[in-house]
Amino acid sequence: MAAPQHTNSTAPRPVAYRPAGRLAARLGTPPSEWTVEDLLDLVEADGIRGLSLMHVGGDGWLKALDFVPMSRAHLEDTLLGGERADGSSLFADAGIRAGASDIVLRPRIDTAFLDPFAEQPTLAVLCRHLDRDGAALPVSPDTVVRRAHERVQQECGVDLLALGEVEYFLGRPSDTAETFGSDDRGYHSTTPFVFGAELRRIAMAYLADLGVPVKYGHSEVGWMETDGITWEQHEIELGLAPLPQAADAVVLTQWVLRNLAHQRGWRCSFEPVVRAGHAGSGLHFHFSPVKDGEHLGGGSGAGDFRPEALWLIGGLVRAGGALMAWGNRQPSSFVRLNQGKEAPESITWGRFDRGALVRLPIQARSEDGRFETPPTIEFRLPDGSVHPHLLLAGVAQSMVGARHAADVAELVRASESGTAERAAALPLDRSDVGAQLLEHRDWFAAGGVFDEALLEATLQTLGAEAGDA
Repeated sequence: MAAPQHTNSTAPRPVAYRPAGRLAARLGTPPSEWTVEDLLDLVEADGIRGLSLMHVGGDGWLKALDFVPMSRAHLEDTLLGGERADGSSLFADAGIRAGASDIVLRPRIDTAFLDPFAEQPTLAVLCRHLDRDGAALPVSPDTVVRRAHERVQQECGVDLLALGEVEYFLGRPSDTAETFGSDDRGYHSTTPFVFGAELRRIAMAYLADLGVPVKYGHSEVGWMETDGITWEQHEIELGLAPLPQAADAVVLTQWVLRNLAHQRGWRCSFEPVVRAGHAGSGLHFHFSPVKDGEHLGGGSGAGDFRPEALWLIGGLVRAGGALMAWGNRQPSSFVRLNQGKEAPESITWGRFDRGALVRLPIQARSEDGRFETPPTIEFRLPDGSVHPHLLLAGVAQSMVGARHAADVAELVRASESGTAERAAALPLDRSDVGAQLLEHRDWFAAGGVFDEALLEATLQTLGAEAGDA
């Protein structure tokens, strides 16, 4: 889970977003240096009884296979070799059938953490998926995002970093004696005017312990009462990390939040819209192409962008509708986009424009004028229904596709918010998303990143939901 430190192009000092993590502090070494022997010694020294092999399924949710190792040798074998699983249950929608469904979960030692929700001490490790021949499973979300990350490094010459802004609603039984909320006025509210602030702070501390990079958290604008439940909105913004780790961070954040809410008898929702007419939950992603430690996302206009920023913005603008296949997966995704509450309204980009598909956020400066945060390019279309691994892989493929497009500079110039003469409209439903995905299918399949069976299954799902499959 470790991410490298990078410097802002205008501030040479390192910008460290990732805490060391509880396990890293305990072992005294960074995750990249951990070995199976380190984990074996830790389990014995700390009396850890359980082992959980965690992984991300085809639906984007965190899964687990649990063990109680009976000996050091049993634990070692499991950490080294993993264990078999039923791929037809995990990836049925991606073409894996019961007739030949065995896959292997292979632990990624550098992702180990101590499960904060286990009643008995438990070591958890995220896993890759391997096929029957021991190769990376082509339809695995982990495989797809790793291949995309490697391809953008090779073809664009940059390391593409990302972070997610995880918005969510907490719901608990209404109590008029304690209700102070107000719709659209909850932004940065403090206790006692929000009830979920302490849960959010605990979640941030747990994520830091897991080794997940966390930037900040705050309450958001959304608030409502419905059916005896009071709902209020919060956000945790994560820290920049390479695409595979950034995707894992989103899944782990949602897992931590759901567990904490469950412990309290509350509800936690990432639904794009909890109730029509009220603020929805986006899951915006910020991106930063980095080369030789320099962040390349800055610029004031199309003529001022570095080539890498042009490729990224151009890819997002051209393939934004297709990316909704993985970034906007619920019917309420379209409700959110049509409400006009700081959600994208058209396929444009703009500096500071919250109604654009892509925007360039302001950077914090110190008093002496030095930038203290790296420049990022924000993609505001995805929402809480996102499959982060597949979406981030799609963004990387779009950037590479735009890299090889002859008209990328003109595309970016013509799609700037406020100057675009005829801004393209966003897809109106899942069938429109399917049409966009079909149009850009070659971009996503290029380099063997998105397996053809996975793309075909995604297209069928989009068509089936539209009633024309």
